[in-house]
Amino acid sequence: MLDNPLGRWLRGLGGRSGKGNDGKPGRPTVLVKELSERDRRRILRHFLALDSNDRLLRFGSMIPDEQIQAYVARIDFRRDIVFGVVNRVFQLVGVGHLAFAAADKGKPTQKARVAEFGVSVSASARGQGVGSRLFQRAAIHCRNADVDTLYMQCLTSNQTMMHIARKAGMEIKREYGEADAYLQLPPPSPGSVMAEALEEQWAAIDYTVKANARAAVKWLTPKK
Repeated sequence: MLDNPLGRWLRGLGGRSGKGNDGKPGRPTVLVKELSERDRRRILRHFLALDSNDRLLRFGSMIPDEQIQAYVARIDFRRDIVFGVVNRVFQLVGVGHLAFAAADKGKPTQKARVAEFGVSVSASARGQGVGSRLFQRAAIHCRNADVDTLYMQCLTSNQTMMHIARKAGMEIKREYGEADAYLQLPPPSPGSVMAEALEEQWAAIDYTVKANARAAVKWLTPKK
């Protein structure tokens, strides 16, 4: 994941659609866009749609709607980065929250900040690589923001996140049913900067097309 980020992104863009080597339909292309204040309500709807087990895996406890509403209301888009994946009907099916904090002494970094990542994927979008793509986008953003240590905390029962962590080569520490994992990132490169810029441009176009299509459907649908 860390080597040749531009080439990896281009291969992912062209190789996920169509048919795979077995002749079966491949995965759809997953484009990850940075979200903003205008997406806050969509983010809230995404989290509220998670069932109790998914909330446990995402937040570490089965939190009620009120706590989710408070969590989303506290997201500061000027400080943190939130990434999203939208489906064909302009619904968020994947959300990744990248939060930055000052590095504590003893942390494996020489930088002033570290980052922590949390991700959730709707049941309808599982098995399509959405979680992995959100993590990859978070990692490349950290590289380009001069952050060399990315943390991820999850329950050890969250096999999807554990798989993502192992695949990324993260160091994993297990304790009391939870896992703390961190990834050391290389410095930015022209390829990493270009890969992030291209993905954001493609994702922004995709986002706009789907938003306009959704608005057109709502406008053309007769009101009851």
